Order: sequence, then C-alpha cells, then structure tokens
Amino acid sequence: AVAGSTVELGCSARGDPAPQVQWHKERGDLPWGRHEVDQEHTLRLYAVTSTDAGTYVCTAQSQLGTAAATTFLHV
Repeated sequence: AVAGSTVELGCSARGDPAPQVQWHKERGDLPWGRHEVDQEHTLRLYAVTSTDAGTYVCTAQSQLGTAAATTFLHV
C-alpha cells in the first residue's frame, strides 16, 4: 500500500449461527481513530503509515468453533 492511502482487508465468514468476527494486528494494536470494520467484516485502515505494516488476523467464532485467516500489509 502507498503511505497515506486507504486499505481494505476483506474477511468472509458465514455460518448458522452467524459467527462473531474480529480483526486484530498480530504485533500491536489496530490504528486508533484510523480504522473501521463494516457489516461485511471488511477492515478499512485510513491514512496508512509504515507503522501499520504487519500481519492482520481475522477471527470468526461461533458455537461450532473458531477459524482464522491472516494477511500481511506492506506499506
């Protein structure tokens, strides 16, 4: 990603019952005041900087179990 741009990271999780979906950064916190997660579980990072680079994890959890997916962001 280019510094200063907006990045969208998708996470597709479905099930019955519908899973709870959460995003986190593997080392560190999501950028305070510069991120949001929409109803489709897409994580948006605004005005990214080099400190936002790293591994992001989407975790889906329900009564039936837990699944996780990771992606790496280069800035």
